[in-house]
Amino acid sequence: MSNPVFKEESFQQASQSFNAGRAASAGQAGWGAPTAGTHTSVQPATDGPVSGWQKAMTINGTITASLVLLVLLLVSAAFGWNAATGPTLVSNEGVQTETYQFPPIAMVGIFVGFGAAMLSMFKPNLAKIFGPVYAIAYGFAVGAISKGYETFYNGIVLQAVMATASVFFVMLVLYRTRIIKVTDKFRRAVIFATLGVMVLYLSSFVLSLFGASLPFLNGDNMALSILFSVFVCGLAAMNLALDFDFIERATNAGMPKAYEWVAALGLVVTLVWLYLELLRLLSYLRQ
Repeated sequence: MSNPVFKEESFQQASQSFNAGRAASAGQAGWGAPTAGTHTSVQPATDGPVSGWQKAMTINGTITASLVLLVLLLVSAAFGWNAATGPTLVSNEGVQTETYQFPPIAMVGIFVGFGAAMLSMFKPNLAKIFGPVYAIAYGFAVGAISKGYETFYNGIVLQAVMATASVFFVMLVLYRTRIIKVTDKFRRAVIFATLGVMVLYLSSFVLSLFGASLPFLNGDNMALSILFSVFVCGLAAMNLALDFDFIERATNAGMPKAYEWVAALGLVVTLVWLYLELLRLLSYLRQ
């Protein structure tokens, strides 16, 4: 999911600050340096070779970080899948139905993963730590959730994985060919719509604590549920375009290498969101 906290002004300030520091490290005159032409026989003092922290972000580095997070997420999801109990047969008035039990520890993973993703927005230099924390914690919950869907809808997980991969590659092609252009207006519209959906989901969670629910979020009104799910899947796909745009702009701006993990985490969060929404949509269509 695109990072709404990392605004354009912060993007420019961070890139300018980094480039200024890199120029100073390369031996250019900075604060307290002599005027050009004086003491020509004396080499300007430097802080030594450019450190690892001062390296610039690259596309290859972002791809590597993304793959690391995806591998951690998949491994953790396998543990979450096995931790979920089911399918088991339950008899109710002579009718046997399959069910499964969601492991309580998976709820901890959801909150820990969400917290790690939020912290990485405010502490980009720590995204290399918070990213794996998110992948491991949230991946466990994703595995448990997937087991539940698979219990009631045989083969739905494979369909959702293939659909997610297909959407990813289609959006990548559309972005690279510039069929989809990420303008400021497009960026603002997607971010505000995403925040709106997040508020809606949070409101639904609060209502569920009091025994209430929103009909189009739980399948009570199937037509509205399908339409809303299609909208959210489309919105998640548009967030992929924002992720691609962030990676490209950050690389061109020479952002610090730490932002490889920020970009990778944002991309993985969007893919997980898209996958879960596709699971929901496919379950509606199965009904």
